[in-house]
Order: sequence, then C-alpha cells, then structure tokens
Amino acid sequence: MAMHGEYKVPGGKLVVVDLAVVDGHLAQVRVSGDFFLEPDSALDAIDSALHGLPADANEALLAAAVRVALGPGARLFGITPEGVAVAARRAIDAVGQTA
Repeated sequence: MAMHGEYKVPGGKLVVVDLAVVDGHLAQVRVSGDFFLEPDSALDAIDSALHGLPADANEALLAAAVRVALGPGARLFGITPEGVAVAARRAIDAVGQTA
C-alpha cells in the first residue's frame, strides 16, 4: 500500500514522499515537490538512499542516508535532507495508522 507524506521546509519548498512498507522496509520510494536539485541524478540518489531502509528508522537516520547518497557535489534548492526525512517519516507513520 503506497502512503504519502508532505513537509514544507521552513523558508523553503514543499517536499513530498510516496512510499510503501514491505516486510518492514521502505519500498517504491518516490520523492517529489516544488524544489530543485543539481545534478539531475540527485533525485534518483535520494529515492535509492531511502529504499530498503527499515520502516522504524528515525529522522536522523533517514536524513543521514540522504546526505551520504547525495555526496559533496549535490546542490539542494529549497529542501534539506532533514526535510526529506520529515516527509518520509510522515509517510511511514501514515502506513502504521492504516495497517
């Protein structure tokens, strides 16, 4: 079951995370919103970073995974790894409420 989480980064943009939880792990992760990233591959890196993480991961772990996957050359405009983590956690928590 796909779930949806949103977070408006203070002073920034909206980040949206759609995902599923399969066998206790994040799957089918898709990050979107009204932000910009460089390089273009950064969005795929964020999705891949979250995919497979345990569903009970806290925001700090989710943000760290995003930060590591992006590497030093990526540029985020309007969002932060922490903002992605908040949106992801909201989606995960929505899964728990409907399961």
